[in-house]
Amino acid sequence: MGKTKQDRINTVYGGGGQVVILGAGASIASTRRNSEIGGKLLPSMDNFIELLGLNEIVESLPNHIQAKNFETLYSNLHNDNPNSGEILEIEKRVFDYFSQMELPNEPTIYDYLVLSLRPRDLIATFNWDPFLYQAYNRNCKIADMPHISFLHGNVAIGYSSVDKRCGASGMTSKETLNYYPPTKLLYPVHKKNYNDDEFTQTEWERVKYWLNHDSTKIVTIFGYGAPATDIEAVKLLNEAWGTSNQRAMEQFEIIDIRPEQEVRKQWDNFIHSHHYDYSTDYFNSSLARNPRRTFESYHQHILPMTPDEMFSASNPVPSTFKTMDELWDWHKDLVDAENEWKQKNPDFDADFK
Repeated sequence: MGKTKQDRINTVYGGGGQVVILGAGASIASTRRNSEIGGKLLPSMDNFIELLGLNEIVESLPNHIQAKNFETLYSNLHNDNPNSGEILEIEKRVFDYFSQMELPNEPTIYDYLVLSLRPRDLIATFNWDPFLYQAYNRNCKIADMPHISFLHGNVAIGYSSVDKRCGASGMTSKETLNYYPPTKLLYPVHKKNYNDDEFTQTEWERVKYWLNHDSTKIVTIFGYGAPATDIEAVKLLNEAWGTSNQRAMEQFEIIDIRPEQEVRKQWDNFIHSHHYDYSTDYFNSSLARNPRRTFESYHQHILPMTPDEMFSASNPVPSTFKTMDELWDWHKDLVDAENEWKQKNPDFDADFK
């Protein structure tokens, strides 16, 4: 007889770790499910120019620079003159558009996501929007949160080079009274130097450490297409994770609306044999099937100690919650079990905590 859902809730392991890497597809999926509070849409590179109202700038450019795709347009501008007035105006409009975005009051995919993980885990995002930061802030009082990294900068995050710490963009530290100026946003140029900026370098060092660590057993790629202009990012991820043969027991997961064979081929260097999962919907992923117990589920299903563990039940989170209170109430038993485990194991020293 396999273990039950209640067993899944009550089973808490120390150690372990999961890395979730977010691309634009994650934020687009979130806003399609729950609209941004003001109705703003998340742009893709193909509709970026129209949504952000950049048409008049584009039309004023020489023909050899113009492009319908923002990625191509910005790269053309950057190659022509990286300090042009057009580039500065585009960057200002991008920052203004994304910084005005806000999560709606009801539970979003980002709320489910931050509640699905624990301090042993890491969410790393390439996105400029403030959704991950906002979800973290409104859920951190309910449960221990995962660590987060902003790999291309973020409109919600500031960085004090004096304190060597992040904070809310434009605010000051309560402890030191030092200012958190906005972080630099990294734009789509062919080769980015992630070591040029202190904040960005720190964020990348964190994700590389997590990916390289033996305790990390699951990596989830959610809506990240690894664009051709971000060769350096994929190279850094690949070097940190290692070869697929070095990761023979780890599980690689892809959440993407593109065909399975297309994304499977794209991430082939990261995947050992058949050790991957694919879904087109967040709620079919490991994060939603066993929130806050992804490592426990991995361990029992991949490396079971008993037949009961091999056939243990999952504890999927309902996707139908209409209020934050409903979402928080559902997670309460999971959090209570974690708190009880921490009381019984006060000397446990988790690598990532």
